Amino acid sequence: MAAAKSSKWVVQCYPYSSKSPSPGQYIVRTLAVAILAFTLSGASAHGGVSLEDDTCVLKVGPYKAHFTGYQPQLRASQEFCEDIPVVADAIIVLDYISRPLREMDVDFRIVRDVSGAGTDATYEDLGDEQAIESATLMYREHAVYPTGSFSVNLSFVAPGAFIGVMTVIDQSGREYVSVFPFSVGVRDWWRMLLWPAVALALTISFYFVFGRSKPKSATAA
Repeated sequence: MAAAKSSKWVVQCYPYSSKSPSPGQYIVRTLAVAILAFTLSGASAHGGVSLEDDTCVLKVGPYKAHFTGYQPQLRASQEFCEDIPVVADAIIVLDYISRPLREMDVDFRIVRDVSGAGTDATYEDLGDEQAIESATLMYREHAVYPTGSFSVNLSFVAPGAFIGVMTVIDQSGREYVSVFPFSVGVRDWWRMLLWPAVALALTISFYFVFGRSKPKSATAA
């Protein structure tokens, strides 16, 4: 009688099925969600200032204006959306997006953030009229800018937190106020350390996903 042929079954063993992500995959997904959330939160900027299509936009009621900061003596033509990196002279330029602003009275003020309201500051945080006056660093009185643009020159002598206030009065006499907190010469250590931390976490995640040796195949006779 002929000998029976032997057969071998090779079974490939994996600790997770395709429907169950590995711990490394969970880490990568979690980091991706965290980075997206941070990016979206950063796009909201401070107070009345927001980022739209990589442009800094100041919102005053239903109206909008481009907001740009410069330090031409130190940073040439580099633009800043909100925080000013160096204690030095600076220029803030406002260009109207909403055309009706060209026919309205506008005033502009920079005050020191004496109450420590920070990036969540509101107009009510500034206090009464006397408190606002005493904290004012510069003030430009109500005026109409038919060209749709104006600038203010600022001279900072020490780092700190400040709040910009823009007030608009429309043709009916209705008043709109926008506040936008910003800092001068203050390093945001959280943002500086975030990306190195993300890079390290991604490196560890890739190690878990790709760096470990593949599971050995089990052979059953």
